[in-house]
Amino acid sequence: MPCTNFLTKSNTNRKTVEGKKHKKILTITCHDVYNYGASLQEYALLEFLKQEGHISETINYKPPYLSNHFNLWQVSHPFFEKNLITKSIYLALKLPKRLINRIRKRNFDRFTQKYIPSTKKLYRNNEELRKQLPDAEAYICGSDQIWNSFFENGKDAAFYLDFVPNNKLKISYAASFAIDKLEESIKPFVKEKVSRLDKISVRETSGVRILNDLGIKNVTQVLDPVFLLDKAHWANIARPKKELQDYIFIYDFDYNPSIQQFAESIRSSKGYKIISMNELNKYADHNFYLEGPEVFLDLVKNAKIVVANSFHAVAFSIIFQKEVVVFNRKEAINTRMRDLLELFQIKNRLFGKNDVVSLDELETIDYSTIQHIIKEHIDHSKTYLRKALEQPLNSGLTSQR
Repeated sequence: MPCTNFLTKSNTNRKTVEGKKHKKILTITCHDVYNYGASLQEYALLEFLKQEGHISETINYKPPYLSNHFNLWQVSHPFFEKNLITKSIYLALKLPKRLINRIRKRNFDRFTQKYIPSTKKLYRNNEELRKQLPDAEAYICGSDQIWNSFFENGKDAAFYLDFVPNNKLKISYAASFAIDKLEESIKPFVKEKVSRLDKISVRETSGVRILNDLGIKNVTQVLDPVFLLDKAHWANIARPKKELQDYIFIYDFDYNPSIQQFAESIRSSKGYKIISMNELNKYADHNFYLEGPEVFLDLVKNAKIVVANSFHAVAFSIIFQKEVVVFNRKEAINTRMRDLLELFQIKNRLFGKNDVVSLDELETIDYSTIQHIIKEHIDHSKTYLRKALEQPLNSGLTSQR
């Protein structure tokens, strides 16, 4: 639904149900970054809030470091910025691929326009948000890797709701550091910014530990927003690109040889096709790199086996109750998948980056035995968010700006 229609309709239907006042809520996350997981978790939080009766939008926040995707004329290497000749050579090499990638951009843009209502005003930095604060009764930062200080967003005060004054409700939902520990230089910044929040939740156990070590104790661990919506809801959004039979779905950020070896062994033994959404995956039978989030959902939903080193590919495999095999990435960022699989007691599906894995070694995941665990954590996450939105201001660790 378009943003303008969503707001018009919502404003005419504000009401109180079961004695709870419904709020106007704004969320902030890594918006419009053309990543399947980022887009789907952003939608999930907004949709859950909408189902709860709230008026919810995401803040259209696009700082320069997140806004250069699909820029046809960007020269991102300093060597080629020397003069017009080197710039022309660089762009001549890059332009064909960038033009093809515009197809991917259009598919993501269609998803965003249809499913993710956002503020009409575009904001480029924390100061713009502070000076022209978009009005709401509550603000939520999250989810995904908004606090990952390996990247610029983890050092950006806006993702800690720094722009929101003390007389407004400030909540984090499933914010992720994506790492096990912070560098010393960033700790004072994180402590100061997170301490202003009225209610704090993170996605990983490691996130709880990071904040506890900073002296911030009132921290709740919750699930990624994609778990707030059920299997049937996601299935309704999924859209097939083409009819496929008996396939393995590969989502591999690192082009890991172990993933290739495992996938090819299954293709040889089972006759399954290999389907990928990674741009450079040459061994796949079909590649859907240019497709949007709806096709991603469908490929996970209908796969015989999902093989991935992506957090959200794993999350949706669990939602759709698929056989999933997970390979680690760089050690520093493995915490996301490790914590999720430990939480749901399927850590035996996590393998080292260089492990050689055989399908014969794997036991079928019995989702019937862990469904109650998954449900318990989903209920806990929903309860956290409901109570956080009901609480009075400054009841947590909030300090004055």
